Amino acid sequence: MVSLKGRSFLTLKDYTKEEITYLLDLAAYFKKLKKEHILHDRLKGRNVALIFEKNSTRTRASFEVAAADLGMGSTYLDPKSSQIGKKESIEDTAKVLGRMFDGIEYRGFGQEIVENLAEHAGVPVWNGLTNEYHPTQVLADMLTIREYMGDLKGRTLVYLGDAKYNMGNSLMIGCSKLGLNFRAIAPSRYFPEEELVHQCREWAAESGAEIVLTEDINEGLKGADAVYTDVWVSMGEPDDVWEERIEDLTPYRVTMDVMKRANENAIFMHCLPSFHDLDTEIGREINLKFGLTCMEVTDEVFKAYNKPVFDQAENRMHTIKAVMAATLSDDWNI
Repeated sequence: MVSLKGRSFLTLKDYTKEEITYLLDLAAYFKKLKKEHILHDRLKGRNVALIFEKNSTRTRASFEVAAADLGMGSTYLDPKSSQIGKKESIEDTAKVLGRMFDGIEYRGFGQEIVENLAEHAGVPVWNGLTNEYHPTQVLADMLTIREYMGDLKGRTLVYLGDAKYNMGNSLMIGCSKLGLNFRAIAPSRYFPEEELVHQCREWAAESGAEIVLTEDINEGLKGADAVYTDVWVSMGEPDDVWEERIEDLTPYRVTMDVMKRANENAIFMHCLPSFHDLDTEIGREINLKFGLTCMEVTDEVFKAYNKPVFDQAENRMHTIKAVMAATLSDDWNI
């Protein structure tokens, strides 16, 4: 039996294939209960703190609904209602919150912050997103691929765009652990750090997967089962990087031609939000400055292939529920 009770969830690097698979199985179990309106509030009396230094729609909603479904109370702390790292050190904040809450979620900037929280809190800490890693998103992505394709091992996930930050890093880790081939298609300076690539290739050798980094779109898309992209400028980055990213990454936009080069039944994936039209403030600003009507994916592709994208978004709730439940209790029979 897999036991994760008392563990923090900071990056998939810390978890084995068997442990990640258990979380996916538990998430699928919770999803079934949710769809059938079966109560699973076994964690009544528990409380969790949700620290958000970066705003969020899906992550906040997922943690709050998941906590409520499990019977737990949740307290949301945004930058204006928390002194973390400002008037109070990370270590002191962790020690205080760890005495009041049974678990702590953190969404913000450097990975060192969530690592520091986990070191001193004395309760499980969950990474809702840092600059370097986004492990809860990748769990949702893997559950989605499994739902569409029946299995994970031997599948090929292709990521187009800026692969050197949290999504590229975490997808590469998740694929290498679970036996999916991972390909990043981007200019070479947008590849993940070489140290992490080396580590992932070691895990991939064990799982039977392959890690490929290439600038060649045609080569990278061969045999693709999932085509994945993300926004070109991450939350918290300065606006002045837009021009550079647009110049560098527009050739790697997901278009209908890109999707046609993948496998016939390939799915399109995106962790959202997506700038595929002019229905957002940022989209309209970019249109005024640069004349673009879309960025990382065309509106045509998004509208034609978006069902898996919204399945990913829903699956955030189920996989986050699994992470909280598994690290707070062993009382789950699946």
